[in-house]
Amino acid sequence: MIQSWLIAFGAGAASALLVASVASGNAFALPLFYLAPLPILIAGLGWSHLIALVAASTAGVLIGVFFGMELLVAYVAGVGLPAYVLAYLALMARQTGPDGEVEWFPVGRVLIAAALLGCLGVVALIPLIAGDLEGYQDALRGLFQAMLAENGAPTSGDTDRLVTLLVAVMPPAAAIITMLTQIANLWLAAHIARISGRLMRPWPDLAAVELPRAATALLAGSVIGAMLTSGFVGLLAELLGATLIVAFGFIGLAVIHWVTRGAAGRTLVISTVWIAALALGWPFLALALLGLIETLFGVRRRFPRGSRPAGGPPAANDG
Repeated sequence: MIQSWLIAFGAGAASALLVASVASGNAFALPLFYLAPLPILIAGLGWSHLIALVAASTAGVLIGVFFGMELLVAYVAGVGLPAYVLAYLALMARQTGPDGEVEWFPVGRVLIAAALLGCLGVVALIPLIAGDLEGYQDALRGLFQAMLAENGAPTSGDTDRLVTLLVAVMPPAAAIITMLTQIANLWLAAHIARISGRLMRPWPDLAAVELPRAATALLAGSVIGAMLTSGFVGLLAELLGATLIVAFGFIGLAVIHWVTRGAAGRTLVISTVWIAALALGWPFLALALLGLIETLFGVRRRFPRGSRPAGGPPAANDG
């Protein structure tokens, strides 16, 4: 038990140190900051969700003591709380009967949780910057104008339109980055725990991940809400719509992985799709559309070759 507590305190200290690296101004500080959820998630997936909670709490206390309340709130909303919640959900399970198999919390619903937590991470920062949404947008506008002026950009109508675009895009982009950071760290933490033999749940077949159909209604509602409402409600709808599109994009990627199993040139196809999505961005919208179609109509059921051939390598969670 003492070892578990030491793991929790050590993971919390490591997470706080990764956040504190931003203050150094070093070129590697930002990548290190994005890894801040990793120690919390490793502690959660390798030991228990309670250890993850203690680790996140330890990091929060250290950050609050040494860096103040504002960074503490930012850490809790954008790093600590999402990491703990995702670790908790990943370890949730139920037994289907007295002698039944253990049913683990679906990975697709973990994606939905990550989308919601990405929105929370942005919304929680608004009171730290301004008292209302208009003040928040004015603060962003001033920041972007100062950045452009520092780089010698002339003041013109084009510059004003660019600033307006950046102010509109920045909150959804921040929510997406928060979501992607948490998902990437969850995947990496699970791999580390699995390699070390500490992973507390079987490795899922990620090509079979699916979202509940209710997610399509949630996406439609967020898009309609973003178009018909304004102010804080409209912003919240925009954030939710953006992160849900990312969630459906991951389902689209899962479909590509599924239907290409056993196909010639599979590695080339998957590599091309991933590189195009990461480098260009817009292909992710096509993947999100594919994920939406899969959720509504079940594309993968029409591709039996998505199943692993007999005699082939087993899934990571087999045996």
